[in-house]
Amino acid sequence: MERQRGEPGERFSTATRLRALGTQAAERVYRAQSRRVRTPRRGRLTGRAAILALVVCSLLVALAYPIRQYVSQRSEIADQRRQAQEAREEVRRLRQEKARWKDPAYVEQQARLRLHYVRPGETGFTLRDGRATPPARQDAARSDRAWYLNLWDGLDNADRNRAADRR
Repeated sequence: MERQRGEPGERFSTATRLRALGTQAAERVYRAQSRRVRTPRRGRLTGRAAILALVVCSLLVALAYPIRQYVSQRSEIADQRRQAQEAREEVRRLRQEKARWKDPAYVEQQARLRLHYVRPGETGFTLRDGRATPPARQDAARSDRAWYLNLWDGLDNADRNRAADRR
């Protein structure tokens, strides 16, 4: 005996079948989603990320030299500005000195101080340096030696005096 679907003796109703189909479909979807979640993830460094990292690194390498040149040129510019400022100050000082030399009183003062000039009728005095004994004369000892030894001694003494003046 065959039963037809619309008959009351049918084992499952349409609503029951739909519920069963819905439950089966939901189980399939859940299994499909769980399979996707369970699949292992790819590594974080993808091909695009590797290419991007390579491009960034190459840009850094390419820009390193120009940036270093820029920094060194900025420091050179700062040095040149400092030297120019020092030169301007030196020029200003020299102009002031030149203006002082135009004053006859200053010229007279410098002549008296540096050249020991005196006006007519004045008496000039030169004081000794204050040592108790006068310096010994070495001319007598030098006359017995050869001329080239005296020349070398003179050069040595001049070098010593020049080094002492620098200090």
